[in-house]
Amino acid sequence: MRWNWQDPDWPHFRFQAQVLARREAMFLQHSGIVLGTMRHLPKDEHLHLVVELISTEALKTSEIEGEILDRDSVQSSLRRQFGLQSDARRVPPAEQGIAEMLTDLYRSYAEPLTHESLFAWHRMLTKGRTDIEVGRWRTHGEPMQVVSGPVHTPKVHFEAPPSTIVPKEMTAFCKWFNDTAPGGAATLPALTRASLAHLYFESIHPFEDGNGRIGRAISEKALAQGIGQPSLSALSLTIERQRSQYYLELELANKSLQVDRWLDWFADTVLAAQSYTVRWTEFLIAKTRLLDRLRGQINPRQEKALLRVMREGPDGFKGGLSAGNYQGITGAPPATARRDLAELVELGALRRTGQLRGTRYWLAFESNGKER
Repeated sequence: MRWNWQDPDWPHFRFQAQVLARREAMFLQHSGIVLGTMRHLPKDEHLHLVVELISTEALKTSEIEGEILDRDSVQSSLRRQFGLQSDARRVPPAEQGIAEMLTDLYRSYAEPLTHESLFAWHRMLTKGRTDIEVGRWRTHGEPMQVVSGPVHTPKVHFEAPPSTIVPKEMTAFCKWFNDTAPGGAATLPALTRASLAHLYFESIHPFEDGNGRIGRAISEKALAQGIGQPSLSALSLTIERQRSQYYLELELANKSLQVDRWLDWFADTVLAAQSYTVRWTEFLIAKTRLLDRLRGQINPRQEKALLRVMREGPDGFKGGLSAGNYQGITGAPPATARRDLAELVELGALRRTGQLRGTRYWLAFESNGKER
């Protein structure tokens, strides 16, 4: 036996349930903080915040797979999905597809998982593609493998079950997922269920492409069902920052039904994602309030520069904003850049640190005491 699905006990994963008990409680507590913060926002601001959070996840879940999407196109598509004012740009199929899939996840998180709902996600995700089987399980006869290294001596990190048994495996997976949901026949705590769901799905690898993105969406669905609300966690963003470790943990977990290590790693990742979501939420609320306060007081150059800095999120503009950066963003000549920056400091939009060539500018509001 080389892979977990070849074990006679498959898919009965073995783990110590009590190990995650403390983190399960932390997950529910942190979820309450996020939901409580967002609940006090006006509807329009709430939806804009949802678009910001989902668009970041759309970009990062794609980056994990090596696909770089256009943020403005993703956000434009999401704004249309949520009925918000949007520009008239033509959104490429990849950006439109991931936006549609994550919007459906947000809206239908409470619904059971079925073959049909997964096929629908796959059609959205692979919108415009003709090089793979779309909206159906893979059917090719050759092994579905994850490999690296040179062609003549490849390293096989994982091999999925044969295509012929995928329909049967996915029927069992969907039943397990629905049975382990809150109120189901074999309910599992949210973190445990989300962790197992991702590993279980990735072990089957049922689609020709898109398994990673759909697998992470399934984890988000499990987390959302666990709290009875869309989770809006920065899960993909957090995974993308430790992508190599993520793939290593999956590779190790795919070789055994003993999954304590995987559950331990994934639970910590979810909690880190939650903490980052809290920071993102605080940041986006502060961003909205600052822009509202500055409306009518700043020129288009200043607004463009502020939005560019804000795009970096809670972690901030690396190294701070310099006058040279400002010129590059806005096209302003040196004297104009210095004047614009001085006005933004006077208006309380930016803080200035350093002197001469070391002068840097940071957003005036802070997150968790960190300078940005």
